[in-house]
Amino acid sequence: MFSDPGKLWAAVVDNVTFLLMCLAVFAGIFALAILLERLWLKPEKQSPARRAAYIGIFAAIAALLMYIEFALPFAPGFYELDFSEIPVLICSFSLGPVAGVVCEFVKEMLKLLLKGTSTAFVGDLANFVVGCSFILPASVVYFAKKTKTGAIIGMGVGTAVMAVFGSLFNAVYLIPAFSVLFDMPLEVIIGMGTDINPAIVSVNTLVLFAVVPFNLLKGGLVSVVTFFLYKHIERLLRMK
Repeated sequence: MFSDPGKLWAAVVDNVTFLLMCLAVFAGIFALAILLERLWLKPEKQSPARRAAYIGIFAAIAALLMYIEFALPFAPGFYELDFSEIPVLICSFSLGPVAGVVCEFVKEMLKLLLKGTSTAFVGDLANFVVGCSFILPASVVYFAKKTKTGAIIGMGVGTAVMAVFGSLFNAVYLIPAFSVLFDMPLEVIIGMGTDINPAIVSVNTLVLFAVVPFNLLKGGLVSVVTFFLYKHIERLLRMK
């Protein structure tokens, strides 16, 4: 694909830059979670070994759930629904926002080890960042008001933040990055959406008619399942 050394070098630079940006994004989200947890929420203390064990358990379950993916009729094939955020959200509700972010990160690392990447890491970055945009607000609101109502409000806020942030992130960065890293014109990516919905004729309409409903549906389904499972799993593992 890259017979021209100049293009090869440019591709290497683009990929290295992207990976460095991924690390910077993780560091920024992790720092934000620590700041919120230590200065405001102050969750119940647990031994580091016990905490690490629970994060590992939930991350492993989440990584396995990433194998079960569903295509949606209103979105191109590279947007597939999975339920891997359920264990991560339960982890964050039990142990706090920092544990949720770490669990999300470990989940992505396990997925890369087990499945590799088919999107030049663009999809993996998207899963992590957009997942955190759901997990962080939901767990912060829940820890501020640890009741069923707080959990419902938190998951509603998380879903809304994920829908807005995920859509902007796709439009401004992810879709253009996918185009550059795969050497695929934006028109081709948009065309995948047009084949499904004729109203999709640009990046903005792709986001509006595919990404927004995708994130709303995912947040809603994850929230409903988590609501019914959380207390049962917490008692089963005796996490409190």
